[in-house]
Amino acid sequence: MDKLIITGGARLDGEIRISGAKNAALPILAATLLADGPVTVGNLPHLHDITTMIELFGRMGIEPVIDEKLAVEIDPRTIKTLVAPYELVKTMRASILVLGPMVARFGKAEVALPGGCAIGSRPVDLHIRGLEAMGATIEVEGGYIKAQAPEGGLRGAHFFFDTVSVTGTENIMMAAALARGRSVLQNAAREPEVVDLANFLIAMGAKVQGAGTDTIVIDGVERLSSATYRVMPDRIETGTYLVAAAVTGGRVKVKDTDPTILEAVLEKLKEAGADITTGEDWIELNMHGKRPKAVNLRTAPYPAFPTDMQAQFISLNAIAEGTGAVIETIFENRFMHVYEMHRMGAQIQVEGNTAIVTGTKTLKGAPVMATDLRASASLVLSALVAEGDTLIDRIYHIDRGYECIEEKLQMLGAKIRRVPG
Repeated sequence: MDKLIITGGARLDGEIRISGAKNAALPILAATLLADGPVTVGNLPHLHDITTMIELFGRMGIEPVIDEKLAVEIDPRTIKTLVAPYELVKTMRASILVLGPMVARFGKAEVALPGGCAIGSRPVDLHIRGLEAMGATIEVEGGYIKAQAPEGGLRGAHFFFDTVSVTGTENIMMAAALARGRSVLQNAAREPEVVDLANFLIAMGAKVQGAGTDTIVIDGVERLSSATYRVMPDRIETGTYLVAAAVTGGRVKVKDTDPTILEAVLEKLKEAGADITTGEDWIELNMHGKRPKAVNLRTAPYPAFPTDMQAQFISLNAIAEGTGAVIETIFENRFMHVYEMHRMGAQIQVEGNTAIVTGTKTLKGAPVMATDLRASASLVLSALVAEGDTLIDRIYHIDRGYECIEEKLQMLGAKIRRVPG
């Protein structure tokens, strides 16, 4: 199992390109199943979860074709089995996203209950209840969700999400695209990745209004057709590299990104003392060699501060001037990185869903272990400023969300290398 060795102390300086967003690419790949012809999706990040989704399609009889620009063409007409097997689904929660499209397009589906990161309960009951509201009959048995559309196909429905669910919103929105009549989704997720999926559905001929607000209206159509689409940039990767510049007192310009989907994060970075300039598709952060100032933040659904950036800001507060409180309201067990950061000398107290972080001038390199995707990013950020070497184990978590993280950090001047375990 690979490990990362990082020698701290280098001030980052340079430019890097941001990859496509994993959290937009996965639902968009799932939505290709709705089409009645080949669909091409570009700007996919080279990540294990993307490979898993493409492998899942292969198991179902679809043969994805990858071109020289690494865009993937998928022709769902060649599908042979409507089963998403446990051995693939267990490695990636996003596999649940094929449920809605398969029931809508092919009338039935069997999808294993998902696996993924260990950051608290993420129930799939909203996905099931939403499809049931559209007339599907669903049984959960033997670890599989077995769904069947009614005769004549799914029907439009009014559905209220009692908790905001990104994948729940996406699954029901995809199913509604081919349902008969109008569907109204209330208390829907407002994330940019939901908007990106809606734009892709519209590119295939769907009628979707209100994406990006808490009420999405979908008028079902009889068929969705071929399309070519480019996935949006990854806002969490963008934010992570900006925080890397901030913690090291450096300057980083991130290109092929979108400043408008990162406003809550940019505000907190300005509060921490960063100079930020933006263009249409780039952001530059400069700390001019200064230590950041501690910030208080509270995670909440978009457009508030994203839970996926919480761990990175704990790293920032750990070496900042002053004390900052970080309140996590989305996932109940998302402070696991704190105990690894203690090994590096970070002063962090966890009280319930709040981490009180008192900044110290220096952290010390130590052997640490990644526990989930974003937590592992916080360990990389802490290692960049720690004295000496930090050895990060179980980095397969990092590889699930960051494309070529060591190459990109090397381009910015970090001393980082991957070693086989």
